[in-house]
Amino acid sequence: MVNSIKMDDFLNLSNVNIVDLRSVEKFNCNHIPNSINVSSDRLLLDPNNYLDKGERYYLYCQHGLTSYNVCNILSKLGFNVVNISGGYEEWLFKKK
Repeated sequence: MVNSIKMDDFLNLSNVNIVDLRSVEKFNCNHIPNSINVSSDRLLLDPNNYLDKGERYYLYCQHGLTSYNVCNILSKLGFNVVNISGGYEEWLFKKK
């Protein structure tokens, strides 16, 4: 089971670990503030290099599908990850 959070609820959080799974090019164009960029491929190849099992991470991609799938895999590996539903596109819509 994948833990997911709606963008409205996510926007009310503070001091959280946010991971942008999109490409470096898309990240450099714009991203959710305070997020770090680790592409989904790199993260899945070596999650222990980027994530600490004692921390919670909120993951997003462009629309929410990739982050959902990555969260599914990582949660089975024992990581505390939450998918941000709607991803970057939803953030753009909500921040206006």
